[in-house]
Amino acid sequence: MKVAVVAHAGKTVGGGLPELRRTLAGAGVGDPLWTEVPKSKRAPAAVEEALEEGAELLIAWGGDGMVRRCVNALKDTQVPLAIVPAGTSNLFATHLGIEREIGQAVEVALHGERRRLDVGRFDGERFAVMAGAGFDAAMIEGAEDLKDRLGRAAYVAAGAARLNSPSFEAKIKVDGTPWYQGPASCILVGNVGELFGGIEVFADARPDDGRLDVGVLTSEGPVQLVRATARTALGSAERSPFVRVTQGRKVRVKLDRKVRYELDGGDRRKVKSFKVDVEAEAITVCVPRSARGGNGAR
Repeated sequence: MKVAVVAHAGKTVGGGLPELRRTLAGAGVGDPLWTEVPKSKRAPAAVEEALEEGAELLIAWGGDGMVRRCVNALKDTQVPLAIVPAGTSNLFATHLGIEREIGQAVEVALHGERRRLDVGRFDGERFAVMAGAGFDAAMIEGAEDLKDRLGRAAYVAAGAARLNSPSFEAKIKVDGTPWYQGPASCILVGNVGELFGGIEVFADARPDDGRLDVGVLTSEGPVQLVRATARTALGSAERSPFVRVTQGRKVRVKLDRKVRYELDGGDRRKVKSFKVDVEAEAITVCVPRSARGGNGAR
């Protein structure tokens, strides 16, 4: 089996990339196709090159942003994606039961179960975990410069600084039917249920059910926003009077002004309208054979 490694050179876990090389060699993979990139945005070109050279397994080293870039570049290929989680949150890997330990991640890559999983597509760009517009995207943007120093706490600090962010008017259609119209602070579309810090937003989300989970935070002003966020942190988001959720395959959103959006924890530009669709069973992912925690790995 020809193995390719695409690694974010700025991310580390355990003994770093030298340990990954040693672990692969110890497992019989002595000469993998190896590419290190300085930023995740360089990963797609590396993935495409690996596929052209006949890679039969792609190992992504990095965080959720790196994984998302690789997922996007894999397109319609059947080549399995394996993850060595080396980022801040590692939401997708955590959901699938992949530990932040190089030896375990390599064992999953080489001998784990292969599962076909869904991805979301936001205006043509894929995501594996969640897309969001509004408060969460602004929070992620504010946390970018703090992540290396504070880790996950950077999101909390950035969120506190943005509690006074103004709401916006939203019109949302799900599967062609009007679902919500009114004020919103945040719109989330999830392939899995958890955000950073293990906060569960969508209790029933599964990355293999052919659907996306949709949520809108209807709060206006910092007091309502804090109440809704607290409910979410306690695992009872759906009981908040300021949260509405549903499921669907196609989501269409129109806003009264431009707001920033994010994909899998990476902030993007501002948009006034967007569409999100599910790509059912779009990618093959290596997951632990004995995993029971992640919905997609059962």
